[in-house]
Amino acid sequence: MYRKVRLHQQHLMTFYYVYVLRSKVKDFIYVGFTINLKKRFQEHNNKQELSTKHYTPFDLIFYEAYRSNEDAKRREKYLKTTKGKTTLHTMLKDSLRFTKDT
Repeated sequence: MYRKVRLHQQHLMTFYYVYVLRSKVKDFIYVGFTINLKKRFQEHNNKQELSTKHYTPFDLIFYEAYRSNEDAKRREKYLKTTKGKTTLHTMLKDSLRFTKDT
């Protein structure tokens, strides 16, 4: 005799991402926020985002994952400030070095 085992649905953890893109062809970086990093990266590279479509293609050079939506938004806002940009340039010094050949 077989017993049916009821599988409990696992709760997937939701993450909120803050990410940094670097244009492969122009000296341009973009800081953004999303819940679906892969999809958002594709949207940028497919020119579906008005603010970045003139700078494609992009490399994803950095991201952070947060469990809290508000924490992620706060971090994105900070990284877009002058002090936040300085922090990014310090953290990602090698990744932000612009060359058109990369």
